[in-house]
Amino acid sequence: MTEVLRRGRASLAFSFFAQGVTFALLVTRIPAIQDRYGVSDALLPLFLAAVPILAGVGSVTTEQLVRRVRPSRVLRWSQPVVLLALLGVGAGDRLAWMAVALAAFGLAVGALDASMNMLGVSLQRSYGRSIMLSFHAVYSLGGILGASLAWVGAHWHLALWVSYLPVAAVLLPATLVGSRCYVDGDPVPAEEPGAKGGGVVFKLLLPLCLVMTFAYIGDSTVSNWSAKYLRDVLGSSEQLATVPYNVYMVTTLLGRAIGDFGVRRLGAVTVVRLGTLVAAGGFAVVASAPGAWVGMVGFTLLGLGLCVLVPQTFAAAGRLFPGASDAAVARLNIFNYVGFLVGSPLVGALGDAWSYRGAMLVPMVLVLVTLVYARSFEAQPDRYGGGHERPRTADVGRGSNGV
Repeated sequence: MTEVLRRGRASLAFSFFAQGVTFALLVTRIPAIQDRYGVSDALLPLFLAAVPILAGVGSVTTEQLVRRVRPSRVLRWSQPVVLLALLGVGAGDRLAWMAVALAAFGLAVGALDASMNMLGVSLQRSYGRSIMLSFHAVYSLGGILGASLAWVGAHWHLALWVSYLPVAAVLLPATLVGSRCYVDGDPVPAEEPGAKGGGVVFKLLLPLCLVMTFAYIGDSTVSNWSAKYLRDVLGSSEQLATVPYNVYMVTTLLGRAIGDFGVRRLGAVTVVRLGTLVAAGGFAVVASAPGAWVGMVGFTLLGLGLCVLVPQTFAAAGRLFPGASDAAVARLNIFNYVGFLVGSPLVGALGDAWSYRGAMLVPMVLVLVTLVYARSFEAQPDRYGGGHERPRTADVGRGSNGV
């Protein structure tokens, strides 16, 4: 069974990696997509907002779907749809075509994100120790590779389909082959009051939903506003303004790569508190930076701080509702998209109406709210991830191919 777990972990990690590459290829080529389809600046935000909204619908649908089929099957078939939808975005030339492709992408991404994290939570339970951050680390690695491939495509003025086709041709069969090794864990009997009867009590899940929302508000602030902030507020060059997001992605990867070790040694609550304080410090440095290089220090701190919050929030939901972890993860995943939708317009509106320095203090305050809810990350009786690892279980459920 240990070999089954190892194969399951490796195949799921590759799924996270593939999704990181795919998502980065979409979002970093938005200007090229806009030019290809002739989308106006006024219409573009509507298309961009539709993707996370439909992803939320996909996540809600997945919660219902996994009552009948295992999450591994949802992931097995949603990931190819995401890859084909990406290819569809690059291959069309009519606005209606783009709308259909982006709609398919959004719905499938919601199902994919939810089912990936469901499997991650159940696999962590089977391992009996924190491994969730490692999955999100390879997602960050995929994002860095995807952004790099997008840069190559933009630099050489490649058509979108030329950039997307090789990626889809490699990742699609690879993820299908890897999906044969996914491991579905069986829910454990719930002893916590919130999980009685296998259901999810939203009042108990709400603190984690708020943390997820605030974490993604912080993340979307960096991804959408770091370049503009460095150039227009801190007076950097156009070239230097592209660096903060890359620095943020690299430090996110590093933080997640070592994060599981920190959770095992210090406990999830301590790691979340430290991450929150580092992230808040990053926003404070960015808001008060006298120049571009100090601002870069702030964005570096943001990567190191924010990187632990989302994976640990999913893990905490699985511990809080051990008998209904799939439903908890699906509902929590919706607030990923809420934060993404709220973050960028919020900072932009505050920046225009007030100042961009002042606007950076708002996500700082929101992220600090995580300290209030830090106890929600405390290990439940299974104690994994809290410095009290339990033995690996032999009952790891069934692989998606019937193992």
